[in-house]
Amino acid sequence: MLVGVSGTKFCGCEEVIQLLVDHFHFELLNYLNNSDEILDYATKNYTKNSVVFLETLSLLEKLEKRPFFIHLSVDASVTARVALYKRVNSARNLQLEKMIQAIDEHDFQPEGIKLRERSHLKFKIVNEDCDRKKQSLIDNITAQLKILGNNGQSSKEKAPLMRPSWDSYFMKLATLAASRSNCMKRRVGCVIVRECRVIATGYNGTPRHLTNCFNGGCPRCNDGDSRNLHTCLCLHAEENALLEAGRDRVGQNATLYCDTCPCLTCSVKIVQTGISEVVYSQTYRMDEESFIVLRNAGITVRQFSFMEEPRIVMI
Repeated sequence: MLVGVSGTKFCGCEEVIQLLVDHFHFELLNYLNNSDEILDYATKNYTKNSVVFLETLSLLEKLEKRPFFIHLSVDASVTARVALYKRVNSARNLQLEKMIQAIDEHDFQPEGIKLRERSHLKFKIVNEDCDRKKQSLIDNITAQLKILGNNGQSSKEKAPLMRPSWDSYFMKLATLAASRSNCMKRRVGCVIVRECRVIATGYNGTPRHLTNCFNGGCPRCNDGDSRNLHTCLCLHAEENALLEAGRDRVGQNATLYCDTCPCLTCSVKIVQTGISEVVYSQTYRMDEESFIVLRNAGITVRQFSFMEEPRIVMI
């Protein structure tokens, strides 16, 4: 694992790096001469834990190509930054203008903003007490390393750190499909897979050749009425995916991933099409009715929530 650490001015990212070195036994690579040397060394020793201080966007762009690379950015509250500034400068009186100038010069360079925004993990330090902050950092780093080590994979599968599990992969595809929705009410996406291969995708909205829902195509959705569902002109994401696939293409042992639990009407169609398993992320008001239909038909139903990025960790 290679961890790159970036941070705002006086945020304490140096302390995070030092903790990784001293407490977690990471090797600090900033002694190497340039980004190419860092990249080559990290690649040859990818099974070792190492850390590098990210100061430039160009270094990040090189390192983030590697599947064993994690980018951690650090930020801190004003109180925590003032406390660190005082310690670093050994000053009794806070030189506020100097501190603000240094923060602005460092934090608001376009390259620095882009650098920190592209991090996988964002540590937000709000605790200015040194001892409590250190212990909180240790606890949270331990927790994140455990998550990264697990990575949602089965014990038999050894995968790169940021490679998603199949569940996470397909649920992310369902969420991506939802971004194409034209429904005024709720964006929903669906993916049908068999043997880890995508058969069909779908998102909710008005039928082909009709005016998009968000352009007034469905009076019920645009009226803001949660009732009168039978008057809705929008096809659901599951319906669109099932229509695209058809019963023959769905075949046996297909799984339907949907970022929202199917409604009762869609559940009936899922049963009729021959889906074997339904995996959903968010709940819906008809969950219980849907579960009864799906389970009575022998369909496995389970909820899966993937970990969204970037992960924000409060210290």
